[in-house]
Amino acid sequence: MDKKIFSLLCAVLCSFIWGTGFIAQDMGMDFIGPLTFSAGRLILGFLFLLPIFFVFELKKIKKANFDVKKIFIYFIFISFMLSYGNCLQQYALLYTDVANAAIYTILYVVIVPILAYFFFSKKTHWSVWPAILICIIGGFLLTEMDNVVVRLGDGIAVINAFFWAFHIVFISRFLRIFNFPITIATFQCLIASAFALVPALIFENIIFSNILLEWKELMYAGVLSSGLAFLLQIYAQQNLNPAPVAIIFTLEGVWAAIFGWIILDQYLNEIKIFGITLILGAVIFSQLTTIYDKKKHG
Repeated sequence: MDKKIFSLLCAVLCSFIWGTGFIAQDMGMDFIGPLTFSAGRLILGFLFLLPIFFVFELKKIKKANFDVKKIFIYFIFISFMLSYGNCLQQYALLYTDVANAAIYTILYVVIVPILAYFFFSKKTHWSVWPAILICIIGGFLLTEMDNVVVRLGDGIAVINAFFWAFHIVFISRFLRIFNFPITIATFQCLIASAFALVPALIFENIIFSNILLEWKELMYAGVLSSGLAFLLQIYAQQNLNPAPVAIIFTLEGVWAAIFGWIILDQYLNEIKIFGITLILGAVIFSQLTTIYDKKKHG
């Protein structure tokens, strides 16, 4: 299979798991706090990926030569962004519904190309900009501007988008100097879980019996939405540039809104459905125009 097609499929599947994962995240805070949930899912993600790391990449890592200090700095940075991106996402879900939290999270699609250009002078295809504009319009159609509490959750989700944008951009850069996707996915989850666990121990009352009451939600968010999806994210970014891959990831907002409606009865009216359609159209547009230009101009 062509490497770019493989990465494209990884990105689409990743967006589906992330989108449906919002349901587990929303339902998983009845008995535990957002920091505890974030730490728990990241630990489970690490435990899921660890055997895969031992089987497929441990020997390669031992043979490789790399700058340990530089790799360590990258791990700390991307793990910090991953951890508090997760934590802020959980806090947003306390105040707003699944669709809004997901849609405002995917505003990273606006931030990613700016960061990529600012830090690494990474130019983007012209189709990214109209696609971003369409995504923003679609996102605003999904919110409820007359609800103050919902707007608080939306605001947290917007801040959260910056963390995910930095994570996406620097994962792409990290892969250029350390092309070990399983290793990155595994140990970013471990370090990120520590970043979430420390404030959870300080600000939340962690009771193991309460954690067990949320085991189904934690397993989905941990094993699938953290472990598997973060691995798919990194495989997607191996062969796709940050800006177009971010547009594909915005499909998580579409999936979250649809499954929030189906499972949680978080109603979608005609305007919100139109917003979802715009986002989906933007993703398809950005990919088809790139393919067309390559065929036309080589």
